[in-house]
Amino acid sequence: MKRTKIVDIFDPALIGSDVSVKGWVRTRRGNKHVQFVALNDGSTIKNIQIVFDMARFTDEQLKPVTTGSAIHVTGKLVESMGKGQTCEVQADTLEVYGTADPEVYPLQKKGHTLEFLREKAHLRPRTNTFGAVLRIRSALAMAIHTFFQERGFFYLHTPLITASDAEGAGAMFQVTTLDLNDLPRTEDGKIDYSSDFFGKHTSLTVSGQLEGELGATALGAIYTFGPTFRAENSNTPRHLAEFWMIEPEVAFFDIKDNMDLAEDFIKYCVKYALDHCRDDIEFLSQMYDENLIARLESVLKDEFVRLSYSDGIKILEESGKKFEFPVYWGADLSSEHERYLVEEHFKRPVILTDYPKEIKAFYMKQNEDGKTVRAMDVLFPQIGEIIGGSEREESYEKLSQRIEDLGIPMKDMWWYLDTRRFGTVPHSGFGLGFERLVLFVTGMTNIRDVIPFPRTPGNAEF
Repeated sequence: MKRTKIVDIFDPALIGSDVSVKGWVRTRRGNKHVQFVALNDGSTIKNIQIVFDMARFTDEQLKPVTTGSAIHVTGKLVESMGKGQTCEVQADTLEVYGTADPEVYPLQKKGHTLEFLREKAHLRPRTNTFGAVLRIRSALAMAIHTFFQERGFFYLHTPLITASDAEGAGAMFQVTTLDLNDLPRTEDGKIDYSSDFFGKHTSLTVSGQLEGELGATALGAIYTFGPTFRAENSNTPRHLAEFWMIEPEVAFFDIKDNMDLAEDFIKYCVKYALDHCRDDIEFLSQMYDENLIARLESVLKDEFVRLSYSDGIKILEESGKKFEFPVYWGADLSSEHERYLVEEHFKRPVILTDYPKEIKAFYMKQNEDGKTVRAMDVLFPQIGEIIGGSEREESYEKLSQRIEDLGIPMKDMWWYLDTRRFGTVPHSGFGLGFERLVLFVTGMTNIRDVIPFPRTPGNAEF
């Protein structure tokens, strides 16, 4: 008999038919006459109840059916008389695939803290919470590809190993095959990378943007979606050392086009999750954040505010609110500033533009005032910045000067500058940290809880 996934078993048309279900036991209860097992196979937040008539099964047969064990049951799907489920399976046969000793299996039926579950990251997907989060994460990944593919964007794979630092941040993981116990040195005592695998100093990428611009100035519109790495020693609920980024780049786009694309994109993703993951979102709303659904729906309903950085600073200065970090023109806004604008002042998402050039990356297009650049950050409730982007500087002379001013090695940037020498065009793009999107949609509060195996300072388990 063909297996029926639990997500499909609640179809009323299946009532009265014989079914085959396989999964992991969540709970077992009952008495000497009847035993009830809640079974889940990961396809849905819902469990299916299996009813074992003890006139047909022995205690010995059901003894290994404990929380965490994996079983296969065949039987008839019938309407349920009990509360909490519409149907149940009356078991005919039982096969135990794998047992789980209740003395040592850590996910017994009781409340577990999220911190405890991070230590059990290899098992936590079996919990209701993390099953829901990972299904939503999968759906959002599908939404991203669907959105861009339907709009004629091409999916570009950019390198994970790179010799360039797109952000100018310097916080990069080094890639080397050199013997760290016996490093080759040049005459002046520096490490000699000429004998390394790539013949030069290389690192894991912090962004695929620079290579993405190459794709956009050939294919017109591209997007990347892949892992990125930052070696920042940040132990906060908002930072990971390994995370996923979505980075569209579009030729012939100015900053306004970029803002419109960012708003359309994020609204599409949120609506996709509400349409495809309603059960999971409702569960997370009940368990963690009762305002989650209302917040998601408000993002769809409201137009995002467009606000200049200078006007944002003025609002913050005149708010009368005491912030932990000082507010002044030229300051890099912190999460508390961003969330004030979104949650207290405007009460809807804000796109902040025209930042001081000193606090933004070298590749952003300079405004005529000589002080600001055409940057844009999309600020969200609960999260703060969720998207960062800009119109890119298309002038070879201005970009070269900016690279020189910042002391970025020109020898590493020749290929990037070529796009400004040969057929340069206005173009724009942005980056969305995938985990921050998942954080927003799930209502979770720690970014380590929206990626299967978080990589953070001092932690590379599993």
